[in-house]
Order: sequence, then structure tokens, then C-alpha cells
Amino acid sequence: MRVGIVGAGAMGMTHAAAWPCTLATLAGVVAKTPDLARPLADGYGCRVYPSLGALLPDVDVVDICTPTHLHHQMVLQAAAASKHVICEKPLARTVAQGQEMIAACRHAGVKLLVGHVVRFFPEYALAKQTVAGGSIGKPAVLRLSRVVFQPRKADDNWFVDFEKSGGMVMDLMIHDFDYARWVAGDVATVYARNILSGNPDAGVDHGLAILMHRSGAISHVEGSWAYPPPTFRTAFEIACERGLLAHDSAATAPITVYAHKQGERAGDVPLPASPLAESPYTTEIKAFYHAIAEDAPVPVSAADGLAAVQIALAAIESAQRGVPIALAPLPEVQP
Repeated sequence: MRVGIVGAGAMGMTHAAAWPCTLATLAGVVAKTPDLARPLADGYGCRVYPSLGALLPDVDVVDICTPTHLHHQMVLQAAAASKHVICEKPLARTVAQGQEMIAACRHAGVKLLVGHVVRFFPEYALAKQTVAGGSIGKPAVLRLSRVVFQPRKADDNWFVDFEKSGGMVMDLMIHDFDYARWVAGDVATVYARNILSGNPDAGVDHGLAILMHRSGAISHVEGSWAYPPPTFRTAFEIACERGLLAHDSAATAPITVYAHKQGERAGDVPLPASPLAESPYTTEIKAFYHAIAEDAPVPVSAADGLAAVQIALAAIESAQRGVPIALAPLPEVQP
């Protein structure tokens, strides 16, 4: 399996570091300019290509790590060349774009996998596994938080260009929108509020969203770009019928369980720990490699990625209009 990476920024470098942990061959890199691609290509012994079109004949898989607004056109181009696609989140900037991307990959008979890496963090994966196992009952209330500093400031900082990135809600909170849906099921309505930065170029700095799931569960999701660097903190609480799962990235215990047994704390949930524990991005890429190499079900489907985009866009609209937004069920589309 020959893989080409499109995008040589932080995410492109992260994906490049993960591919050698599979049996795939990293064949080439495409970036905005050859000079940007060369350090990554030299580091992994692969070629620099001037464009996606030039790369396509020499690869089997296209790994798209570019800014969000470029995903649509690049996925369509890769699908037209019958290449499997891995696309970083968010899948697309709009639902219509995402639907077109999925349809193109389905028509071409190729897989489209979406990089919602939070599903591969061990704490988040274990909490999902615990809930799905039924030992603490059905989820009722989820609280999810992801607070960081604003992405880098530069002349070409696409993160703070709302039309390109969708802002903090689309770029950051979408992680937890996807996770909430994975744990508690499809979302029926979204109500959100936000605080705007004093810098007009920064977009939304802090947001809160309430998701009403069709299962009856409620998710409270907080996201922020308002913290000072190098702050990066995440947390979750999942309250179920017979207990509570809690995680805070700043705490020493990976997950704490509180069970409804005389109100006592049941204890911490152990996680496989090792100084050599792999990056969640490596776990993700290995899972994607297996799905393509073995023609196995994809661990994060294009339909999952599209649903997360729909939730994020609803949160943006709700914050703008000040009203809850109802989500229409998306058609069953999955390559």
C-alpha cells in the first residue's frame, strides 16, 4: 500500500510519523510549495510532488491533512482517481460538500475515513467501551470540555478565518460533538451560546452547546480558544443509570468511576500504561490501514464525519440566532 500525504503542517507531520508503524509505504508529500514539503519528505525518504494531481498515479491512499476548506475539492479529485481517502476532521465545511464527497467515494468504490482522533485516546475509548458494555446503564448526561489557546497567529492563519475553518466551534468543539454522538447516539436538537473575542479576526473564542440526543440523553459541550498558551485541557463526565465515569487530563487517575452503591466511589479504572505507549494518532492510522488493507469496516465512517459537521453547523447557527436548531436525520450514505 502506497500512501501520499497532502499537507505538510503539524497534522501532516503527525500522520507521517504514524505511517511507518504500518506495512504501508509513504510515497510522497504535497504542500502549498515544494519548500514546505521538503523537510517532511526528506525525513521519511519520500518524494515531493508539485500537486495532488501529480501524486495520484503513484499512490493507493491519499491522506488529506490540509485546511478544512480544501477537503472537498481534494477528496473529489482523489475519488475520481479511484484512491482510498483519509481526511482529517472536519470532513467538510458544509453538509452539502460532505454529502458530495461521500457520494463520489461511494461511486468510485473507495473508502473515505475521517480523522476524529479523540475516539482513539485510551481514556475516551475505554469510557465508550464501558458504557457500551452496559455495566453502568444507559447514558443520561454527558459533560465534555476542551479548552486550549488560540491557534498560531500568522499571515496565513486559516484557523481564524471563519469562512475557511468554521472557527473554534467547527475546528475544536467538533471533537466532542462526535464523541457525544458516539456514546449517546444521534442528536435531535442543538442549542448554543458563545463569547466573541475582542479581536475581529479571531472569531469565536469560547462556546457552550447543549445537545439533545434522540435517546433522551443530554450533552453539555464546552470549547475554548481563550486560554493562555500552552494550555491544553480536556475533561469528560458521563452520568449513567448506575454510575458516573469521569476523566480530567490534568488529573493523575485516567478515569474515575462512581457507582450507585451506597454512594461510594468504586475506584479508578486502570488503563494499559507504558513509557512506550503509542500516540492516539498512530492508533488511528493503524486502524485505518487495517480497514483498507483487509477491506474491513472503517472505525470512523464518512457518515460519522458528516453527522459531526451537521452538529457543529447547528451549534454555530444556534449561537448566531439565539434559538435551538433541530437536526433533520441525514440520509444513509456510507462508502
